[in-house]
Amino acid sequence: MTHAMLKGSNVPLEATTVRAVLRWTPGQGVPDVDASALLLGPDGRVRSDEDFVFYNQPRHPSGKVWRLGKKRVAEGLTDTIQTDLSGVESDVSQILLVASADGVTFDHVRSLRIMLYDAAAPEGEPLAYFEVKPETGQETALICGELYRRGEGWKFRALGEGYSNGLKGLATDFGISVDEAEAAEGESSADADGTSAAAQAGPEVSRPLPPEQPTAVVPQQTAQPAYGYPQPQQPAATQPAYGYPHPTSQPAYGYPQAAPPTAQSGYGYPPPVPVPTAPDPDFRLPPQGPQFIGR
Repeated sequence: MTHAMLKGSNVPLEATTVRAVLRWTPGQGVPDVDASALLLGPDGRVRSDEDFVFYNQPRHPSGKVWRLGKKRVAEGLTDTIQTDLSGVESDVSQILLVASADGVTFDHVRSLRIMLYDAAAPEGEPLAYFEVKPETGQETALICGELYRRGEGWKFRALGEGYSNGLKGLATDFGISVDEAEAAEGESSADADGTSAAAQAGPEVSRPLPPEQPTAVVPQQTAQPAYGYPQPQQPAATQPAYGYPHPTSQPAYGYPQAAPPTAQSGYGYPPPVPVPTAPDPDFRLPPQGPQFIGR
C-alpha cells in the first residue's frame, strides 16, 4: 500500500533497505536538482564531514548510504539516495534527505516529489510519496524528508523545509565544515606544519564543472624582429649587410653583373682593330693628284 503523505506526517518502514527517489519535471528554465543525505548523531549534527553524502562525495564510508545518481524516466528526471537501514551505525539517529537546485530557486522546479521504495522490490509500488512544495519559492535547498529511528525500527517523516542559501548553507547549519571561497578557487597555501588549507577544509559543495573543451593548438610562430615587424622568409643565399637581397653573383654595392665581354678596353670601349707589326709588301699608295709648286 502506498502512503500519500502530508507535510509533518510520518509512516513506519518495514523494508531493511530503502530508495529515496527525487523526481521532477524538466523544462525550459527548470534547474537541475540534486539529491543528497546528511547522517546526524543524537545531537542533531553530523559527526564529521564524512556524514555528508552528495555529488562530490557519493558514498558514505560505512557503505550503508550512497547516491545512485540521475536517471530519465517517463515522468521526468530522478536522482536517488539508497540506504541500508539495517546496517546504519547505531549512533546515527536521523538521515536527512535533501534536494538542492543549482543556483535557481525552487519556484522554477515543477512537480517535485520524493518517493520511498523497498530496494528489494525496485519495480513495485512506492511505500510512500510526498509532493514537496517550497514555502516561499525562494529556497535553493529543501529538506524533503527524514529517516529516523523509533525504538528498534525506522520511520519516514515528510518535511519540506527550505534554505535560501543553498546546499552550502544547509550543510553548514548541521555542522559541515564547508570550504571557503579561497579553497574553492584552489588556494592551497600550506600552514606551519605543511598541511594545505584545502586539506584542512571540509568538502567542496559547489557543483562540479562540465568537462573542459579541448584547447585549440596555436601553431608556433617564427621569431619576430624588433618593433613587431613580421620576419620575411630567409632566402637560401646569405644576405649582405643592410638587408639587400643577395643575388647569385653580385658585385659590390648591389649592381647586377653584366656578362663579361670577350675583350674590353678600359672604361668599356670596344677594342681597336689590331695593327700589324710588319708592313704589307703589297701596299701601294693611291695615285696622287697634281702637285702645287710654289712660286
